[in-house]
Amino acid sequence: MTSESTSVLVVDDRAANRYTTTHALARAGFTIIEAASGKEALELAKKLPAVIVLDVKLPDILGYEVCRRIKGNSLTRHIPVLQLSASFLSNESKLYALESGADAYLIQPTDPVVLVATVRSLVRMHRAESQAEAAAKQWQATFDALSEGVAILDRSGTILRCNRAMVELLDRTYGEIENSSLEDLVRSCFALDLQQEGVRLPREVQAGSRFFRLSLDQIVSQDEATGGILIIAETTAQKRAEEALLASERLAATGRMAHTIAHEINNPLEAITNLTYLLQNSLDKPETARTYINATAKELERVSRISRQILSFHRESSTPVDIRISDLIDDVLALNNRALVDRQIQLRKEWDSELLVQGFPAQLRQVFSNLVRNAVEASSIGGEIRIRISSSSLGQRTAEPEVRVTIADRGLGIPSENRKRIFEAFFTTKALKGSGVGLWLSSTIVHEHGGRLRVRSCTEPSRSGTCMSIILPRRSVRQ
Repeated sequence: MTSESTSVLVVDDRAANRYTTTHALARAGFTIIEAASGKEALELAKKLPAVIVLDVKLPDILGYEVCRRIKGNSLTRHIPVLQLSASFLSNESKLYALESGADAYLIQPTDPVVLVATVRSLVRMHRAESQAEAAAKQWQATFDALSEGVAILDRSGTILRCNRAMVELLDRTYGEIENSSLEDLVRSCFALDLQQEGVRLPREVQAGSRFFRLSLDQIVSQDEATGGILIIAETTAQKRAEEALLASERLAATGRMAHTIAHEINNPLEAITNLTYLLQNSLDKPETARTYINATAKELERVSRISRQILSFHRESSTPVDIRISDLIDDVLALNNRALVDRQIQLRKEWDSELLVQGFPAQLRQVFSNLVRNAVEASSIGGEIRIRISSSSLGQRTAEPEVRVTIADRGLGIPSENRKRIFEAFFTTKALKGSGVGLWLSSTIVHEHGGRLRVRSCTEPSRSGTCMSIILPRRSVRQ
């Protein structure tokens, strides 16, 4: 061990003893500071030597008291103290010295080899403690700098400590959080009972007007769970942004359909105009007039149906409702009919019309409208789109019944490098023609409905195309 820059304070009122001690330590490479009294020792301790070698019997203050004062001072309490004595030799004296704060105790005369080895051991201990203290301060600074609330739990689920962000997010004191159980904290802050069956973390929760994401990771040591780390992140801003993007995307979708709606309504209006003209010239022919009136009524019903479809695109219920998925997709296809006709796309529909899901119709209608529109845009003139609704069994994760909706086209397919990013917000391959939020919002909506959105795609010319699958929890058939 290199000790050239390591200083040791030697305190002894007897010059001969002090010389023996300092000589042994100096030969070992230590830098020596000497003191002959307790008062002098307390002053020189402020120079922060690596170790203090302190005689018990001093003329002004007993070494026990000097040690107690050194350990009681925040500036010097970390300095290891080795007490020496030729007078206090009993076990009680040694015990008293150690209880006064001494880190080691030797009886004089001391073997120089033992003295040097003991001092070196105390130096190593001092360095290790200093490094540990610095690391602890760095860890605490990092812990408190995290924007997410973080808490450390023991194996029983009791919170041992938390960071500053946790205190601020939950608007509670350290004392109210630490030493409480995870279940009690989550119940009091979010009205969520973790003991209930099916309640697991990670989880999105709402508290008043704020939204949070809770996650819990285990701390594992030697293949055994020894505790956990609770992370709470506020997602209110993200939720508000998602809601704004969703509203914006729905408005944009309405704008894109405006041209189609105008064409769809114009056709029956033109027919009504012609039928009205014919009716005016057939008032003297009751049977012919009745035929024209019936035809006019059918065209008016067609206009009314189109109007209801466009209004339902924006109308939203405040709570989830049962949705017949085939009816929902029929609405979407009706609203996208003009694009299908213009591109001469063949539509193959295969579905069980009795399958139900629970959710928000306007949101799911937006999802299917996005996917149908993407399939239309990917298809060539005269291409084919297949839409299938079925009970899900492929890749099913739970025993709960599910509904699978697949929308498949025979377009060019999605390159593998883009396939990994298509659900990222603002990622688009359509340049100025796309916003890059359609699939991201669709994925978000599907996940909020407890479902999954999957994609399979191939770019090989002989079998190119893309298949989007939406899997949603199934509801029982309505009676």
